[in-house]
Amino acid sequence: MEKILVLDFGGQYNQLIARRVRDRQVYAEIVSFRSITPEQIVASGYKGIILTGGPNSVYDESSPHFSPELLDLGIPVLGICYGCQLIAWMGKGVVCSAGAISEYGKVELVCNDSAESPLLEKIPQRSIWWMSHTDYVSELPDGFNAIATTAHCPSAAFADEARNIYGVQFHPEVTHTEFGGQLLHNFLYGICGCSGTWSMGGFIERSVERYRSELEGKKVLCALSGGVDSTVAAVLMHKAVGENLICVFIDHGLMRKDEGDIVERVFRERFDMNLIRVNAQERFFGRLAGVTEPESKRKIIGEEFIREFEAQAKEIGHVHALVQGTIYPDVIESGAGDASTIKSHHNVGGLPDVIDFEALVEPLRDLFKDEVRRVGLELGIPGELVWR
Repeated sequence: MEKILVLDFGGQYNQLIARRVRDRQVYAEIVSFRSITPEQIVASGYKGIILTGGPNSVYDESSPHFSPELLDLGIPVLGICYGCQLIAWMGKGVVCSAGAISEYGKVELVCNDSAESPLLEKIPQRSIWWMSHTDYVSELPDGFNAIATTAHCPSAAFADEARNIYGVQFHPEVTHTEFGGQLLHNFLYGICGCSGTWSMGGFIERSVERYRSELEGKKVLCALSGGVDSTVAAVLMHKAVGENLICVFIDHGLMRKDEGDIVERVFRERFDMNLIRVNAQERFFGRLAGVTEPESKRKIIGEEFIREFEAQAKEIGHVHALVQGTIYPDVIESGAGDASTIKSHHNVGGLPDVIDFEALVEPLRDLFKDEVRRVGLELGIPGELVWR
């Protein structure tokens, strides 16, 4: 499967960049600059690399940096905001503080007449783009040329066409930018040579084939909350392993009025699945009594979920795997990528260190929420469940 690496330097838009790439039928994954080497990038077979923005100044020695080898891997690179400045820094250009002329908000971008860069194909000579920077590239490295400017940024976009390396000071991923989608399309298809094979139908097919093979003849427990993510995970895994899937719905008492009854009724009437309902309200309330700190609550809930599933597994007999509806933002917000922990989701950072299952299966772990909903619709799950 073709894929793009979103190399994360702590930018607030890292997830948005990956989503915009996936919106164009190309798979993107976010990896911290600390977690991968140039050799691993090559071995992973990425079609292209996007360097994210970040809050730092590239000339500060304590700021995130990366090996200059990145520019000589033979893989197309697009640097956005801080990523653009980092390209200039790695290539021995000059990055300076913009001082009083820093740009923030909607700014007119002017494409150079002589550039004719594939990155700017089908983009008007003058258009509006979103800026957010206090530094700028004042001198480009050897081999690079400016392909677009603004009133205060002489190298708002630049390129080394021979090596397929590009930098843009603006943010093409945000909706405020008029032709950001076109620029990303140009990079993905015109420069990286992607063919656009990422689709939810293909994801379902690959997932069913994988889990049918890996879990053949094994009992699988699905942690069902009744929410969108666990519902989609349950139906997807049922398609893969059939009657070997046992859904356990733990009613912890923290849902809306009568929601537990609705979940049970829907799964018993609409889906031909094995379902066990556990009324564990008193157990959860007892553990949470007097706890006010949100992160502590999440970890308590995560542990209680796991312990209850373990108890159910012992009653059922040997259960090989536990299925959870973990999705990509759960992983990122729990401290993956280069982001700080926003919150520990009960099915990621809230898990205890030791769980009594041979395998933890998270079929939606690589999907954003909108992709999960599309998978649900592809699987035939009623719209009222997918969009609740």
